[in-house]
Amino acid sequence: MNVRRWQVVVAAGLLALGACSSAEEEPPAPSPTPTPTPDPTTVEPTPEQTPEPTWPLTGMPADDAAEHPAVAVKVENTVMARPQTGLEYADIVWEEMVEGGITRFNAVYHSQQPEVVGPIRSLRPMDVGISLPLGGPQVISGGQQLFLGEARAAGLQLISDDAGHPGFFRESSRRAPHNLYGTLSQFLEQAEADAPPPEQFAFAEDVEDASAPSDGEPAGELRLSFPSTSPGWTWDEDSERWLRDEAGVASMSAAGEHLGTENVVIIRVQIVASAGRDQAGNAVPETVMTGGGAALVASAGHTVEATWRKDSIEEPLVIEDADGEEILLAPGTTWVELLPADRGGLTVNP
Repeated sequence: MNVRRWQVVVAAGLLALGACSSAEEEPPAPSPTPTPTPDPTTVEPTPEQTPEPTWPLTGMPADDAAEHPAVAVKVENTVMARPQTGLEYADIVWEEMVEGGITRFNAVYHSQQPEVVGPIRSLRPMDVGISLPLGGPQVISGGQQLFLGEARAAGLQLISDDAGHPGFFRESSRRAPHNLYGTLSQFLEQAEADAPPPEQFAFAEDVEDASAPSDGEPAGELRLSFPSTSPGWTWDEDSERWLRDEAGVASMSAAGEHLGTENVVIIRVQIVASAGRDQAGNAVPETVMTGGGAALVASAGHTVEATWRKDSIEEPLVIEDADGEEILLAPGTTWVELLPADRGGLTVNP
């Protein structure tokens, strides 16, 4: 084959290969249309619910809870002292046994401020465990030097008539010592503390969520017995409160109001002989305010069994159910009955 023919054959072969390759080659894939990325949606964080302010000692709503401290006032509870003045305004009232098996009150004021309170009487050793957790002053007529010294050593501020503090006056219509009264605003002005008290109990938001109506049994009457007095509490549907009586006689305030409360807390306590002596030379009884024991809580016409504990005199009382959960009280006021375990009685009636 001559050179020219060979060149022709080679050229023809190359053209054939090129044509075959072009026929088998796939068309180029179309370029994908870019999908626009959406702008990220800004998710606003859900604002946290700010709890409505409440009064620390009652759990009741407070439009503007005052920042002032609580004031505890020792109030007499004998026939000569009744009717008392200002008890109906107390956030918490503690009933404690004193000499002769009678009782006295330690009334705590914070959310309401009556003008006058009384009759005011002297300090007892258990008042330290009641008032110290509140952080405010204890108002008294006076007291034995032993008890006064113990209270001051524990850090409790005492406002005392015997010490010459202002705010006390005698009522001419009653005989001493049952006629000592005080002006609460003047006591508050002398308070060394400037902060409101911490909560002393746990409160439900609503009455129906309180522990007694939620988990307890219906009850219409509570009958208590101290050695020399027999207070009682009867549930009143109209006022939705427990109303107090003394041995069946309605307990009234000096203003004519039937004394009542939303919660009654009854705790069984040990009573011991203190180192103090009364005028007859007998040992002054002292309620042991630390430790623990059985309790009963009454709210909204129901009662629930519980236990109480108090690890130190500086700490508030803790009330728990059988599972160790803290008992919730109904919003409102509370009366605490320090009922002797060995010489006090309790009956719950339907």
